[in-house]
Amino acid sequence: MSIDKLVDELPTSGMTVRALSALDFIAPGQWQNVTGFDNMIRHVTGEQDAEMVAAIRARALHLWNDSSQSYQRAVSLYRLVDSADSKIGWAALAHKLGERVGLLSFLSRLTPQEDKAQTVDLALKLALESAAFCYTNGLPGDSVADFAAALRSYEKENLIRVAGLVVFEGLVPLGPDYAARMAEGVRNFDVADIENNAIFQRVKGLIPGGGAAAGALSFVGDSVSAVSGYVGEFAGKHGVTLDGVLGRLNGFIDFSESRLDYLAAFLDVSTNYMEHTGIQSVSRSLIERAVGEI
Repeated sequence: MSIDKLVDELPTSGMTVRALSALDFIAPGQWQNVTGFDNMIRHVTGEQDAEMVAAIRARALHLWNDSSQSYQRAVSLYRLVDSADSKIGWAALAHKLGERVGLLSFLSRLTPQEDKAQTVDLALKLALESAAFCYTNGLPGDSVADFAAALRSYEKENLIRVAGLVVFEGLVPLGPDYAARMAEGVRNFDVADIENNAIFQRVKGLIPGGGAAAGALSFVGDSVSAVSGYVGEFAGKHGVTLDGVLGRLNGFIDFSESRLDYLAAFLDVSTNYMEHTGIQSVSRSLIERAVGEI
């Protein structure tokens, strides 16, 4: 599907949008849920002239369709990461939009991961963010050092996505010491941990390492080592606490604070925040480049 159609079809409401909006306090005003490709062009450039908007659109789509570029690979990564989570209960969720969603009705269909599996997911998703960054910016997919340097200046859709990774994949399921647990876990991972991971099975054709679990394990280790300091500092730097996050999520999800593993599983299966913000990020990059080339 072309990038304009992907942006046109982004939802304006629903669990993903609510979950991302709950993180606005981390980066106030940085993320806006812009949908519609022409709207994104106007939002990014400030351009209102219809002919110029059309020219930017045409150039952006040309870049998207250029096989020598890697924009499509980046979007595929973001989409495949989220598709690895089995999305459940959409019909039940749909009619509850605007209401508080209780977890009790979903517990029979939720399977919280053990801490080790959750740690593998967090580490792998951070590594895939590194690969997607490199693809979007025309860098070799294993340019971990470039990603680590850029991560500290992330903003807008990129920043809210990293906030989601830290909060939904780290803080909620693993607790305040999520970064230390991830770093320790990576040191103890073996090839089987990667090979058996559902996310790896979906994305192995796109991840640096030639599709082999051993290569992916090395890439994940390098990526986590490069960004663990930033990820560990993220919560403190942005004033993120577990109680604060839970208070905001409790505004639209009913859950027991004694079973945060179920909350983490629920967020996994009911949101696609990496795909949603990834499509927005890549479209922004395309539009900015198109403007520069016109």
